[in-house]
Amino acid sequence: MTSSTSSEKQPLVELTKGVNGLEKVLLREVRGSSAEVYLYGGQVTSWKNDHGEELLFVSSKAIFKPPKAIRGGIPICFPQFANRGSLEPHGFARNRFWSIDKDPPPFPAATSSRAFVDLILKPCEEDLKIWPHSFEFRLRVALSPGGDLMLTSRIRNTNTDGKPFSFTFAYHTYFSVSDISEVRVEGLETLDYLENKERFTEQGDAITFESEVDKIYLSTPTKIAILDHEKKRTFVLRKDGLPDAVVWNPWDKKAKAMADFGDEEYKHMLCVEAAAVEKPITLKPGEEWRGRQELSAVPSSYCSGQLDPKRVLLGS
Repeated sequence: MTSSTSSEKQPLVELTKGVNGLEKVLLREVRGSSAEVYLYGGQVTSWKNDHGEELLFVSSKAIFKPPKAIRGGIPICFPQFANRGSLEPHGFARNRFWSIDKDPPPFPAATSSRAFVDLILKPCEEDLKIWPHSFEFRLRVALSPGGDLMLTSRIRNTNTDGKPFSFTFAYHTYFSVSDISEVRVEGLETLDYLENKERFTEQGDAITFESEVDKIYLSTPTKIAILDHEKKRTFVLRKDGLPDAVVWNPWDKKAKAMADFGDEEYKHMLCVEAAAVEKPITLKPGEEWRGRQELSAVPSSYCSGQLDPKRVLLGS
């Protein structure tokens, strides 16, 4: 290891205390980007670019107190998405305490990131009563040198009774936006989607927002762009192993009905979620599933008529 002067910034991984004394891991990259991950829920609650701008939305009324899930950031929906099953909505992974995995099995691909943390969740007795399957859920949260945020989930069936299990899954990502009415989502045009369990086909040339939306888009591309005209910023979501994409904004009535969500906050957030919902994933004992999401935020000059988000979608 080479010695470095104290003036050089080093990537940093730090375990510290967050809201209400809950433990969190702070990831910092050399150029100044950062992320925070709470052990409660294995949940990313902050992702900042190298200018220190917050890219994720967390409600000002979020309740950082178990057993309530944290409203915002990137909750993990497992082993059930929404109410599509017998468990509590979105399953139990987002309101369990995860552990730091000090000796994770090797990743197939090496990453250039040195700012990362590996977490693990195994079922407790209570979980086995409501969902009688043994599993190991490993989560790596990594920050690239350029400030991209990467989440990789590896879920293994560790049942000893020979039984397979099935689950649905989503990274329930809350993006911070300037004004929901100024946002458009590209990459989901012409696709089929589920709404209230009915199937429709998207008609618009891009998705814009003027009322509540709660749609599960099916067989989606690996790349989706979220354009924020006012901030001249485009989020690019790349995904692997997650065929569906959920788009959600509660709008005014639902916002007012949620105790942990400000009445007007729907204007400043949008959930676009890499997911596996329509066709549950089934694992036999010993089998492992891997699902990955990578987020980047790039400047976009859409307002000047340059449709660089199209290049973003079609390019690298």
